[in-house]
Amino acid sequence: MALGNDSVIVEFILLGLSKNPKTQVILFIIFMFGYLIILTGNILIISLTLSDTNLHTPMYFFLSNLSFLDICFSTSTIPRMLRDFASKTKIISYAECATQLYITLSFGETECILLAIMAYDRYVAICHPLHYTTIMSKVVCIKIAASTWICGALLPVLHVPFILNLDLCGNNEINDFLCEVPEMLSMSCENTFFIECISYVVGAIVLMVPVTLIVVSYIKIILGICKITSLAARGKTFSTCGSHLIVVIMYYGSVMAAYMKPKSSLAPERDKVITIFYCIVTPMFNPIIYTLRNKDFKSAFLKTRNRSSFL
Repeated sequence: MALGNDSVIVEFILLGLSKNPKTQVILFIIFMFGYLIILTGNILIISLTLSDTNLHTPMYFFLSNLSFLDICFSTSTIPRMLRDFASKTKIISYAECATQLYITLSFGETECILLAIMAYDRYVAICHPLHYTTIMSKVVCIKIAASTWICGALLPVLHVPFILNLDLCGNNEINDFLCEVPEMLSMSCENTFFIECISYVVGAIVLMVPVTLIVVSYIKIILGICKITSLAARGKTFSTCGSHLIVVIMYYGSVMAAYMKPKSSLAPERDKVITIFYCIVTPMFNPIIYTLRNKDFKSAFLKTRNRSSFL
């Protein structure tokens, strides 16, 4: 990568969220607290899912995958952000920027696919309950989860190399707190139409295909719920599916706002807020949304706590 004077770029400067030292201290405390919530909540979900046999079902298997993914996703961005808040120089090397760009895209795209799989799991459970254990067997779930992680790792390869080989003009400042595709494209002094087209195609695969699957699944789920005669069972089903739908809207909405737009519409300050939403806010609220009204998790937590108190 080169600047206008053909000098090779070896590092970037992350402008971050604020240049005010006092504001940075406040942001450090806020995001440190958020990161601790992400780690605590998602580790709790994984631990309970592994330890309680009542949670050894496909739904909780995929949920524990989502929790692990959220831990990885947030860890790829927040520690670096916290370090920058505490540092006067916010320099990131080219290699670290490239690595962060690939990792965040990989985890983000994996989550897009995983949320669609979770919607399909709920569709099978509600609309085909008699065949649920056969369709979503343990072997099938493991294969689906493995395929999801592999796809998430491979999809960024389709467009990240093109982005990393762009010629940049002007300075090497990135007006964000991490290396993102829109920012990298905005810094280029060459025509990025081809790369943008590739990014949109990947975005269509990663975003629109899963969204379509989710919409179709939930239309059938709603029709299936309407056939349930028991009000208690209907309420429990609505609660479970409602939690997943909230997560879907939060995550897909913010990711689409960040990536499915032309380079010309880039608005750094607004886009920073959107990035915070899907990198930090969503992973922080996922454990709360999925467990707050979930009787199975409450029961598993109480059993674990009582067992610990007894010991």
